[in-house]
Amino acid sequence: MTMDRLGDMRLFVEAAAAGSLSAAGRKLGLSPAAASARLMKLEKALHTRLFERTTRQLRVTDEGRLYLQHCRIALQAIDDAEAALQAGQNVVRGKVRVSATSDFGRHMLSGWLDEFGARHPEVSFALTLSDSVSNFMLEEIDLAIRFGAPPDSGLAARVLAPNRRVLCASPEYLARKGTPKTPADLLGHDFVVVVTSSGPLSELNFVRGEERYAFSMPVADSWEANDGALVHAWARAGHGIAHKSIWDIAADVRAGTLQMVLPDWCTHEAAVHALFHANRYMAPRVRALLDFLVERFEKTTAELLGDLAYPPDRRRERQEWPSEL
Repeated sequence: MTMDRLGDMRLFVEAAAAGSLSAAGRKLGLSPAAASARLMKLEKALHTRLFERTTRQLRVTDEGRLYLQHCRIALQAIDDAEAALQAGQNVVRGKVRVSATSDFGRHMLSGWLDEFGARHPEVSFALTLSDSVSNFMLEEIDLAIRFGAPPDSGLAARVLAPNRRVLCASPEYLARKGTPKTPADLLGHDFVVVVTSSGPLSELNFVRGEERYAFSMPVADSWEANDGALVHAWARAGHGIAHKSIWDIAADVRAGTLQMVLPDWCTHEAAVHALFHANRYMAPRVRALLDFLVERFEKTTAELLGDLAYPPDRRRERQEWPSEL
């Protein structure tokens, strides 16, 4: 197999992932004309049409989907071989592809990546921010930071830190609309809701001791966005009550720009996890970043979250977080 064929295969995989040949070409440093020519050459060599093309859409054909599976395996094998060579040299360099939620990625993780990059100047990053649940197995992601239990898949997971989701609102909003004392008091309030590709995250299941209370935030009358960072900003601006990870709002709670609502009720506890491919060789740069994030989460949990990390009835408890699941 020639190097040109490997390059054409990588272009095909990128185009299938992006749904755009021009976007794949830009990622690989090719002009639209060059990318189109290389794809046509690949299809001619295979005697197969890989994409159905329209002016608005690039859709993989049935034959293309079969070829795509094998291309991913072949290219990953090459990437793993190069990673193994780097491991033998113990070299921390190259690009790390990281995925995170939008709010956490913008306001915390990006700064941590800057710090890691200063320590390892030969490392670069491709950071994907999304609040939607995506098919991690089909993406070129080395490491994903997610709030909640890992999916039942071929992924490995490492618990990084405790986390819970809480209701919050600006002091101005609560002064205007009143502070709920019980979950039932949420009726009549305004809300800011995250909406993902799977639908709005509007269902709340409150727990306090033996007490239970279910509440659905009225999406029709709420401010809604598919970006958690924007929901965060709208909550600070006083548009309503939001349901956020404590990691996203701890600094605002400390500064007084947001207040926790119903802090003695628990809505959802889900640890922060690092997810990675279980059957893929972990390059030294990815391993070094994971070790760095373990240290950074541990330090920040103590410094930023402190007693906010757990509900009031659990703050005196000591928890041991397992290093692997």
